[in-house]
Amino acid sequence: MAAVDALDARILRLLLEQPRTSAREYARILGVARGTLQARIDRLERDGVITGSGPRLSPAALGHPVLAFVHIEVTQGHLDDVGDALAEVPEIIEAFSITGGGDLMTRVVARDNEHLEDVIQRLIQLPGVVRTRTEVALRERVPHRMLPLIEAVGRASTPAR
Repeated sequence: MAAVDALDARILRLLLEQPRTSAREYARILGVARGTLQARIDRLERDGVITGSGPRLSPAALGHPVLAFVHIEVTQGHLDDVGDALAEVPEIIEAFSITGGGDLMTRVVARDNEHLEDVIQRLIQLPGVVRTRTEVALRERVPHRMLPLIEAVGRASTPAR
């Protein structure tokens, strides 16, 4: 995987800030040829830097305003099976294998606290799940973001003069 340079960082910033702009307009803003821009975007996609281009959706606006992080302890040897079963639960919007307390951490959305309890009960009943621990998010303090990281990576790739 190639490193992200300053031009890549500028491209990524534009993609985040103006996601509905055309490639032609991106090239004009950046002062590069459209072919150069497209080659850079293609490489960033191939290298896994750009992983998607769809809209970000709000679970709250979809009727699921409750957000919780559910840590799941799994019987040894059943991590893959439990992971596969979690993929069948629509309220789980992310799941990660983790170190520390527990084996998996999931991000769960629900309509209300009662619905969250129903989802947790469903998780507890999955074969291989030993126990769960739930933390309910009260308020988002830093929304999902990538721009500060892109800016830091772009600065780091620019040679000092």
